[in-house]
Amino acid sequence: MRYHRLTPAAAVLAVLTLSATACSTKSGTGTDTAGSDGVKTGPGVTETTITLGALTDLTGPYASLGRSIVNAQQLYADQLNASGGVCGRTVRITVKDHGYDVQKAVTAFTETEPNVAALSQVVGSPVVSSLQQEIEAKHLLTLPMAWASSLLGNEYLQVIGSTYDIDMVNGVEFVVRKAKLKPGDKIGHVYFEGEFGENALAGAKYAAKQHRLSIVEQKIKPTDQDLTAQVTALKQAGVKAVLISAGPKQTAALVGTAAAQGFAVPVLSNSPGFAPQLLATPVAPAVEKQLHVVSPAPSFSSDIPAIQKLAKDYKAKYPKALLDSGVIGGWNAIAVLGEDLKAACKAKDLTRDGIAAAHRKQSGLSILGVSHDFSDRAKPSTYESFVHKPSKQAAGGLVNVEPAHAVPAARSYPLPKS
Repeated sequence: MRYHRLTPAAAVLAVLTLSATACSTKSGTGTDTAGSDGVKTGPGVTETTITLGALTDLTGPYASLGRSIVNAQQLYADQLNASGGVCGRTVRITVKDHGYDVQKAVTAFTETEPNVAALSQVVGSPVVSSLQQEIEAKHLLTLPMAWASSLLGNEYLQVIGSTYDIDMVNGVEFVVRKAKLKPGDKIGHVYFEGEFGENALAGAKYAAKQHRLSIVEQKIKPTDQDLTAQVTALKQAGVKAVLISAGPKQTAALVGTAAAQGFAVPVLSNSPGFAPQLLATPVAPAVEKQLHVVSPAPSFSSDIPAIQKLAKDYKAKYPKALLDSGVIGGWNAIAVLGEDLKAACKAKDLTRDGIAAAHRKQSGLSILGVSHDFSDRAKPSTYESFVHKPSKQAAGGLVNVEPAHAVPAARSYPLPKS
């Protein structure tokens, strides 16, 4: 996950915490009815509104990420409503803060679920995992802000973009070229224990095997911020490059310590390991020199017209907020859900199952310049990854190094079964 600059809590909550619009349905899939316009409706949908839910982190370790996602999704909803909404209905978002606490998230889900048509975001792999069975049981289309391939294969859960492991398969191929690695060379991998890090590690191991490389593993905890021991171990092992699947603080610690030790090998991070705030720290020169980021999404420095429009619109609405990958991730999810709602409206079925069915028919949907196929729930919506490089001068702190692409090994990689 990522850390980003906070925006004032009062302003965020005033703009973004919208009260749920209740409808006369029961919990679960509810009692579906037909509106006066002939459109079937279910939980979260009335004659005038469509209410979505957002279970996010506004006070915990990923608070700044949560705020960026919420801001972007509210921007989309505002623009959608200004153009007439969906089926003549206003789209609203009920935001619940779980502080990255699983128990609080379960409570927030229980309070929110009966009155929403879908979930436009759920922040955190542990949270998503804890809610997975209920999401499926309630037929609630959910777009998690988590990219583990273990979330694939579920009818009502949808990862937007490539997964952590697929990104690493594509990323290792980049590192092989960047560091001019040869069969028999070693690469290090520093990773969080748990779903995120271990999913990324699985992809890295598969890619390393294809290139006849060996992985030197260093497992860490999210609370670890001094990586001197890990960097020393990797240096002594003679690794020629390092992968990291952790948070921005750990990325900063790794790169800063490596630079201090004269260990100037290339470092590649999954997208959650970078935040533009790193470029305002003492390790910024080392970050710009050594780090690359593999990501399922383009950077704000991209010349993709949709990205440039998003940047302009976001800064107009939130002039003091930082452009970061949370903005892109939040927009990606709500834009997909918006297209699902439009398709469900056209089919005159805004029930939960109607929305999910509309989603599964999206097989060539382009969002922010990336084409997605959601028709096969067992596969990522795309196998392609971008490679970025940190830069102080770039919008969002990243410049694009390589466009979205998928190496052959990404498609042959055996995805873990959910």
